[in-house]
Amino acid sequence: MVAGLLLVAVAALAQRRGGWRSYEEDIRTAREVPSGSTGTPVWTNPPAFEKDVFTFARIRYDRQGYGRGGGWATDLPDSDLNLSFRLQQMTSMKVDPDGRVLRLIDRDLVDFPFLYIVEPGGLYLSAREVAALRKHLLNGGFLWLDDFWGEREWENCEEVMRQVFPERAFVELKLDHPIYHCVFEVKSKAQVPNISLGVESQYNGGVTWEREDAQEVHHRALFDDKGRLMVLATHNTDNGDGWEREGENDYYFRTFAEKIAYPLGINVLFYTLTH
Repeated sequence: MVAGLLLVAVAALAQRRGGWRSYEEDIRTAREVPSGSTGTPVWTNPPAFEKDVFTFARIRYDRQGYGRGGGWATDLPDSDLNLSFRLQQMTSMKVDPDGRVLRLIDRDLVDFPFLYIVEPGGLYLSAREVAALRKHLLNGGFLWLDDFWGEREWENCEEVMRQVFPERAFVELKLDHPIYHCVFEVKSKAQVPNISLGVESQYNGGVTWEREDAQEVHHRALFDDKGRLMVLATHNTDNGDGWEREGENDYYFRTFAEKIAYPLGINVLFYTLTH
């Protein structure tokens, strides 16, 4: 079912957005950043739903030297907007066509129950940000940590989240958790490589990991005192590239975006917003 729906929707990808803007400026919406991939879809909501919508909110953070890649802005804006488009396409939910970029200490953080942090292997949070994130999550918010590889990056991410919740520890999320069964049936914790590795995997024996200590995918979670899922960390996988790069290579789309990144992404969004 997902195959047919996604293939029909590929045609909806629109032209690239222009107008470069420095990441040091106060970026507020994802669409203010020009597409770095194949362009992002454009859609509108009926006037009555313009404010009653889900908004994909990406967190901007300072970085320390353990991570790799582009830090908080990796895959922006295509990953955020493509996944948002698929969510409103495949469910009854109304979704903001712009997305948001904000810091944890922004006053309007409370308006965004879902938060996304990419490449937390290099994540650094100030004391104010730690306190703000703790408050937000305990008040019902949810955080997804995605696209980081190997043990050193995991250790950095875990240490930062230990500052947020010193009394809690990550546990491996089991496949019988309802998050894997709410829209699509996700039966395994499959690996999404970046697009270069994904395309090469056709010819190199199926290697999709970025480093030798990153072969096994982990979905680790933090829960509140009532058992509500507050934090999901998808380690040794790059779901964001699966969303961002969907229109660039047919093999990559069919093997990694369509079968892994989108079903998981839609399930995570749907489950966390309805539970």
